[in-house]
Amino acid sequence: MVVERKKEDAIKLIECPRDAMQGWPVFIPTEKKIEYLNALLQVGFHTLDFGSFVSAKAIPQMADTAAVLKGLKDSPVETDTKLLAIIANVRGAEDAAAFEEIDYLGFPFSVSATFQLRNTNSTMEESLQRVIEIQRICEQSGKQLVIYISMGFGNPYGDPWSAAIVFDWVNRIADLGVSIISLADTVGLATPDQVNAITSYVIRQLPGHEIGVHLHSSPHNRIAKIEAAWQAGCRRFDGALKGIGGCPMANDELVGNMDTEWLISYLEQYENLPGLNKTALAKSVTLANEIFTL
Repeated sequence: MVVERKKEDAIKLIECPRDAMQGWPVFIPTEKKIEYLNALLQVGFHTLDFGSFVSAKAIPQMADTAAVLKGLKDSPVETDTKLLAIIANVRGAEDAAAFEEIDYLGFPFSVSATFQLRNTNSTMEESLQRVIEIQRICEQSGKQLVIYISMGFGNPYGDPWSAAIVFDWVNRIADLGVSIISLADTVGLATPDQVNAITSYVIRQLPGHEIGVHLHSSPHNRIAKIEAAWQAGCRRFDGALKGIGGCPMANDELVGNMDTEWLISYLEQYENLPGLNKTALAKSVTLANEIFTL
């Protein structure tokens, strides 16, 4: 199904180095993270999902997020790119909200009870209460909350899943005043038809909200999934250079992110991306090749 959107709706590219780095088996030095993020800040992405304020024991790669942020502040680059930090509980939200450089807080809300417990150590109802409190923190600190609907297209645990379950939770979250919701194919289970049907439905039902997709995928159907979301009317896309990433709390085998270069190549068929600095993008790819090497 094709959903028409207003012409003034601009494409928003969300680059997710945090998602690429969080499950990487070799610790990436803080200085190298800062160098990489500073390069990405010059590309022209709308938002950089740069780090997370979560348990260092659970995600040791992100233990230096505050130090990384200080490094970015100490060596600033001229950029309009916003910063997003992932949080998993109220304490993390309070920690992230203390940094004026951060614009968005991202919270993963799973429609799989098993994954919600694995990822945030809370039930779905407990997580909904966290969303209420985190939304309050965002309002008080001038941040915006982005809710990721994890396992939005199915789950590998045998938990109940249906489009109706997804829509119910999305509506409950939207009713809390959350205006940005991203549908996440956390372990790459979605088919293009699912991506199109669910995304188009949510966009139609919530016309005043910003609906995005955070799609993980194996190489064989990445382009088909991007096209399905685009045809559904989605204009907010998450990606990561080299297609690296995945949630280490999901399963033993990480399923990669959308490769940002593929994403850009596809979207440029339909719209110009005038704010994109291809020279800075090439530099970032070079750094990614250095960092993500075993």
